[in-house]
Amino acid sequence: MPPKFDPSVIQLITLRTTGGEVAASSALAPKIGPLGLSPKKVGDDIAKATKDWKGLRVTVQLTVQNRQATVSVLPSASSLVIRALKEPVRDKKKDKNILHTGNMSIDDVISIAKTMRDADKSFARELKGTVKEILGTCNSVGCTVDGKTPVAIQGLIDDGEIEIPAN
Repeated sequence: MPPKFDPSVIQLITLRTTGGEVAASSALAPKIGPLGLSPKKVGDDIAKATKDWKGLRVTVQLTVQNRQATVSVLPSASSLVIRALKEPVRDKKKDKNILHTGNMSIDDVISIAKTMRDADKSFARELKGTVKEILGTCNSVGCTVDGKTPVAIQGLIDDGEIEIPAN
């Protein structure tokens, strides 16, 4: 028989969901059912916490203690980039393989890089490296930065023509 469940232990559950939508109870039940939580109630909490990220795939971390779940959103670089493009919300059932052709400024890229460094999601030693990581994400998303391709901006950063602050 397994050991008795200790309610004072903090459990972390991480899952990916679409922002602003109630996650399927069938997907949540195997993860949170053994902890004594209602999948429907937790799904509603996730939808409430991710309403700012409507239509975007985000990572959600559930912190469970004493049969109470608190939801925190851990946005990825691509979610932050798409959100910075300020595109209208799309219906994921109808629109497939969408191209994000928007344009963003280098200041937006630097602010996203700072967010990623604060969340410990960057492996770069300096902010300059993190900015280049975000520019790579911009390239894969398909947007431009200050009217140029992200690869060209990376070259300008390497040549020293674009200054990135130390922190």
